[in-house]
Amino acid sequence: MTVVVMHDAGGQAPAAVSRVLAGAGLASRTVPLADGAGAPADLTGVEGLILLGGPGSAQEDQALVRGALAAGVPVLALGTGARLLARAAGAAAGSPAGTCFDTAADRRAVELTPAADSDPLFAGAALPSPGLRPERDPLELPAGAVVLAFCDGYPEQAFRIDAGAWGIRFLPAPPALPQDDGAGGTTPPGPALDPWAERLLGRFATLVAARAEHTATRTFFTHRADAWEERFAHQTPAYEAAVARLRLEPGGRAVDLGCGTGRAMPALRTRVGPRGHVLGVDVTPAMLASAARHGRTRHGYLIAADCTRLPLAGASVHGIFSAGVLDHLRDPYAALREWARVTAADGVLLLFHPSGRAERAARHGRALDPGDLLAEHNLRPALETSGWHLDEYEDAAGHFLARAVPRT
Repeated sequence: MTVVVMHDAGGQAPAAVSRVLAGAGLASRTVPLADGAGAPADLTGVEGLILLGGPGSAQEDQALVRGALAAGVPVLALGTGARLLARAAGAAAGSPAGTCFDTAADRRAVELTPAADSDPLFAGAALPSPGLRPERDPLELPAGAVVLAFCDGYPEQAFRIDAGAWGIRFLPAPPALPQDDGAGGTTPPGPALDPWAERLLGRFATLVAARAEHTATRTFFTHRADAWEERFAHQTPAYEAAVARLRLEPGGRAVDLGCGTGRAMPALRTRVGPRGHVLGVDVTPAMLASAARHGRTRHGYLIAADCTRLPLAGASVHGIFSAGVLDHLRDPYAALREWARVTAADGVLLLFHPSGRAERAARHGRALDPGDLLAEHNLRPALETSGWHLDEYEDAAGHFLARAVPRT
């Protein structure tokens, strides 16, 4: 797991950054903010992004931040890095960063807003250190940004964009004076983090590690979402045939888990009829946006959610359709238990893939893995211990299908 740390050109990232990230099991890669030099071409393998400064004028830098926002990669922007984050999120450029001379502002305390109480990063955090100085340059925030910290006269001291990008504008106390190097010269002070900022960085590192699986999924699918439907449109008849194997009754409630662009949703709607309910669930907002562009909202509702923590009542679903998801989850057993929780006693689960296991292995140049979760000798006990009974299993040349019902 890697976090990219972007810092001012000519400077360096505080040593505490790599130390705190390493403590959370995260590697770090530092990149200077200098016309995008050294910035990764994409976010593959990147679980987090930290912005430690820079004017945010380089298009390459802004493009990388925009990509992180689109893919849901967690972002933490400190100091002037918050300006780069805000601009990449669509805020007006406004006046360039500068110095606003208001010495009285240095004595004003930075306070947390009520929104901070439920924020994923700020909730439970102590109040900022008294030595932190408010940022006095005005900054227009993008639409929908949530203010998390303010100071009298300078309201946008910290903010969140979407669910995973934070800008922290108030500054640590000035660094210590240069020290005598013992050879007639001086040693410039190295960059440092205020203790409060270091603790916040630790909370961010923990959040990045916890979200790593979702981040990797979103990063992989976000830049593929626009072409996904056209690329796999030929599989639609196979999806329709698989949905028929659910044998749903009219008026039932059906869920397409890991729905992507929602190719199964029209067939699910046909099966449950106008009185039924269809829900498409995916963890990647870009895929859901593509599903909406292709008219899937005519067939049901689309929500962004973790398939191991569904926002559904127990025993509320009659049919779950899931294509190519289970064996890619970090904890498939937790997923199966959650799917059993939301499924009614007369419900059914259908695991599907439009190609068989042998075909997929050959396509990737490898032999069949006896440890593959979808192999019948592995899948059957996995289902049985998670609240399901496997009643149909097909691993054919042209498709994979496993049908299970709740254990009684």
